[in-house]
Amino acid sequence: MDEEPKRSIITESADAVVVMWHLLPGQRIRPHVHPDGQDTWIVISGSGEYSFDEGKTTAPISRGQIVVAHLGQVHGVLNNTNEPLQILSVVSPADAGYFLV
Repeated sequence: MDEEPKRSIITESADAVVVMWHLLPGQRIRPHVHPDGQDTWIVISGSGEYSFDEGKTTAPISRGQIVVAHLGQVHGVLNNTNEPLQILSVVSPADAGYFLV
């Protein structure tokens, strides 16, 4: 699926940006990096395949799990299921930067 996942900004300050991601089956958050901060994901519902280690490693993620991409760590996710996937993302600080890899 080529369509970008829907994202809703919950709150934003200098300290952090909190975003709810809604991924339909087949959608992905493309591999990216925050060079000046970290991105913490909390899986609210559904499951998918988390990629990290510059895309060389993948791991299943599901409801209730928390994954952290530390400073400069490349990460992304694919909803490889038939159900929607919701992820709450906390990027800290807000100006952590964002670059696709």
